[in-house]
Amino acid sequence: MAHIVDTHVGKRIRQRRWLIGMTQQKLAELVGIKFQQIQKYETGANRVSASRLWDIAESLGVPVGFFFEGLEPAGSEAAEAGNMVPSDLFADKEAMDLVRSYYAIPEAQRRRLFELARVLSDVA
Repeated sequence: MAHIVDTHVGKRIRQRRWLIGMTQQKLAELVGIKFQQIQKYETGANRVSASRLWDIAESLGVPVGFFFEGLEPAGSEAAEAGNMVPSDLFADKEAMDLVRSYYAIPEAQRRRLFELARVLSDVA
């Protein structure tokens, strides 16, 4: 069974890759490995070594710490709180497509869309 940290890191790799519209094949080429290995990293089936994580971070344009963001120690209040946002939100392709589309909107219109979403969520 995969360790929770390996699974989290894999989800964050997939999240960032989807967000920038990169394929597993392209990431694998940039890192110098086979795309099947990227698949295994993203599912948490294989652990990512420190040097490989460094290469992946460079290829995806994020600091290494990005892959650990949102990881809460077991038993912590944040981990146990009934957060309304699912912990695997970015594992959902539809959610990632929505985020990518949102950032493709010009900033002024994006701000108005954000305010509309905030009002609608307050009413719900």
